[in-house]
Amino acid sequence: MNMGVLTGIMIPFAGTALGSACVFLLRKGLGTSVQKALTGFAGGALALSLGIAIQNFPEGAIISMPLCAEGKSKGKAFFYGALSGAVEPAGALLTILAAGLIVPAMPYLLSFAAGAMMYVVVEELIPEMSAGEHSNIGVVMFAVGFTLMMALDVALG
Repeated sequence: MNMGVLTGIMIPFAGTALGSACVFLLRKGLGTSVQKALTGFAGGALALSLGIAIQNFPEGAIISMPLCAEGKSKGKAFFYGALSGAVEPAGALLTILAAGLIVPAMPYLLSFAAGAMMYVVVEELIPEMSAGEHSNIGVVMFAVGFTLMMALDVALG
């Protein structure tokens, strides 16, 4: 396996770990407005995911920051957030090894992955960001995240 492939496999993990590292910037608990903004942005970015580091950055933050706010140490919150991105390189390696078998089924597998992401956004992130007071922050950040991913899709598409 050449270095370019290995680098490409590690970019999503690095993005998730970088997002998880945001937990070290917290001084105390995560405010409701900040949590809604992060959830909204992650939901918008995940709604049109490109599978690159920018998409994974909010994913890591949205996992590690609430864990820290709930009482986990910053180190454990970072570890669990970064660990959530560890499945991506493992999945990529399995995909490379089984490419001959997977290529014919790729359209179906990508459709399933897109549907799974949409399920997570609709079932988990949108209700959480729009619940309670100050739900407009989450909605605005959802739009920002979605717009960013649309712009990247068009620019890099």
